[in-house]
Amino acid sequence: MLRGLRRHGARWLVGLSITVACALQVTGWLHSDPIDRLDTFIAGLRMRVEPAVLDERVVIVDIDERSLAEVGRFPWSRDVMARLVTQLTRHYGVAAVGFDVSFPEPDNSSGFHVLEGLARRELKDVAALPDQLERLRARMDYDGLMAAAMAGQPVVLGYATGGGGRRGVLPPPAFTRDTLNGRTLTAYQSRGYEANIARLQAAARGAGIFSVLPDRDGVVRSTPLLQRIGDGYYPTLSLATVAAALQARAIAPLWQDSVDTLTDAQRASGGLDAIALFHPEGAIRIPVGEGLSTTVQFRGTGGPHGGAFRYVSAIDVLRGSVPKAQLDGVIVLVGTTAAGLNDLRATPVSAVYPGVEVHANLVRSILDGSFKARPDYAVGVELLQVLVTGVVLAVALALLAPLWSIVLALAALAGTAWFNFYLYQSHDAVLNAAAPVLLILALFVFNLAWGYFFEVRRAQALVSRFGEYVAPELVAEMAENPERYTMEGESRELTVMFVDVRGFTTISEGLAPRELREYINRYLTAMSEDIRDSHRGTLDKYIGDAVMAFWGAPVAFPDHASRGVATALRMQASAARLDREFRQRGWPPLRIGIGLNTGLMHVGDMGSSIRRAYTVMGDAVNLAARLEGITKVYGVGIAVGANTRAAAPAFAWRELDLVRVKGKTEPVAIFEPVGPFDTLDGPARAELAGWHEALALVRAQRWSEAEHALASLRALAPERSLYALYADRVAFYRAHPPGPDWDGVTSFDSK
Repeated sequence: MLRGLRRHGARWLVGLSITVACALQVTGWLHSDPIDRLDTFIAGLRMRVEPAVLDERVVIVDIDERSLAEVGRFPWSRDVMARLVTQLTRHYGVAAVGFDVSFPEPDNSSGFHVLEGLARRELKDVAALPDQLERLRARMDYDGLMAAAMAGQPVVLGYATGGGGRRGVLPPPAFTRDTLNGRTLTAYQSRGYEANIARLQAAARGAGIFSVLPDRDGVVRSTPLLQRIGDGYYPTLSLATVAAALQARAIAPLWQDSVDTLTDAQRASGGLDAIALFHPEGAIRIPVGEGLSTTVQFRGTGGPHGGAFRYVSAIDVLRGSVPKAQLDGVIVLVGTTAAGLNDLRATPVSAVYPGVEVHANLVRSILDGSFKARPDYAVGVELLQVLVTGVVLAVALALLAPLWSIVLALAALAGTAWFNFYLYQSHDAVLNAAAPVLLILALFVFNLAWGYFFEVRRAQALVSRFGEYVAPELVAEMAENPERYTMEGESRELTVMFVDVRGFTTISEGLAPRELREYINRYLTAMSEDIRDSHRGTLDKYIGDAVMAFWGAPVAFPDHASRGVATALRMQASAARLDREFRQRGWPPLRIGIGLNTGLMHVGDMGSSIRRAYTVMGDAVNLAARLEGITKVYGVGIAVGANTRAAAPAFAWRELDLVRVKGKTEPVAIFEPVGPFDTLDGPARAELAGWHEALALVRAQRWSEAEHALASLRALAPERSLYALYADRVAFYRAHPPGPDWDGVTSFDSK
């Protein structure tokens, strides 16, 4: 414990300080607008991830583009609205109709007032005209038609508040200041309104405010359920429509009697506990916050395809083509999604959310008696969450390795998100999540930075002590876990490669010094990239124009032979690409030979007291160098030993010969990799099989048959000099037959 305190004490102290700062933010001692904005973003995200479930109780009759195309531009004449009301109430039998539109002016679109004027002036001498007009009055009085359609029906009109003007007639208020018995009730107050004409308001069951109050950023997140106009408190459209549907007797405030138990929200509302909607079957208790407002629980993404509410076109209702079961006994809100009618709102779930669906969400919450609200215990839960999370992470992240630190931080974020969403969905509790989320991220980033600037730099300092000995490509491996690596030599099976440029002396004589430097630099760069990047080879050294590399150390690969062969094939392809570029520039052609061998060799730190290097040595290394030289004899780009061929079975091989190289008494088989076996086509496989048959005939001293087989191969692939080499050998052996003890081995006394 004391050792951990000495090593991590400062780190823990900073982590706990970050935790305390977040705790002060939660309790209100500190305040940050960015954190508040993050909380509102998380609140919107929480709504977006909650699945939308279709509510059959609320239907939106949409004055959509199709309805406008059929009926005409909006506002429609009141006779059309009268037919819409009649269809909804008398034909479909809806529980209530709420209009998210207002009717602040009389409808004179029938032209009846023009006829009346003519009868009084220009046509006053037509005796029968007054009687005719009186008979037409009922049909051409569109306001009267709509009023008659609404009479005795559960129809609620909508109206707007705001501004300083007052138009139309307000409905009776839900309650007045006089009914508060001297209590103070804090509410949003409006001086002006644009309500409905008296004839329509008198015929309607009631009216409700459809204006919504967006936050400072223009996004609608909450709305008042009641607003104060003068001495009266008037309900919103959603509350008034539900009251009409349930045949409510009253909308009234409920007070918290005990002053000692008042919450901050109740104290801000003058001691109000909730708004109650009293109806014949009981009462619905609606919790409200500051200004008698409630958080809108948005469901779905809004609109006909949002998934939360059924939309039916107004023209289909007018025609009666909507199935009766869809509207029977439901609450209907009449509104519009047509873009030109400007009833789209910015909400947390969509920037173009239909305004009528804001009210539909409130209706649904009222019917369910389910309201998302910040509970009294919110600060306590958030504080406990911050303290527990902060202490655990401050201690644990300092002790864990980077990978486990990432896992723990992600787990903490996931746990915080799950806990917050669980309370939101299952208990309607709205808790702020920005503080714990930022705490987790801050502690993780801090510990990551601490680990980099202190722990990683300490490890790099250790590795840098080996920098003069170790090849650069080993530094990254050693930096990850420096204690695993030493410079001590060891014997290990590896695959080693030697690469050389053909005719480099001639090339150097034919180029200017600057061109030669560019020529060799481009060649060495391409070869080095293939070695190090394609299959993680270790680039050992450059020996003039030659390159030496190996696989299997310092990082052990079980497939080091396959990696070496694949790299050799890739290098030949790169050399061919460079050759084409060089020829276009008028430079000498580029040809390379590659020798590969696999075997037991010594690897480690070798050299003198002046200069040392991480390299390989041994008999297997010497054989690889010999094989690189042998490629020139057989006219191939790559030659490998038998061990490499056996350790890389996924490749197709062409056996070249049995050779006895300088320094070895036993012959070794040498091979050329043709390519991955599964990539060879039929002709290539047939050529390879034909070659091995010809080689078997040569070793069996069946010269005539061998000569015929080689002639066929040369005709098939005249560019392959290996076939010409063996054809010359067969011709020589036919003229000078080998002795009976001939073993088919070719000897090389020098590289």
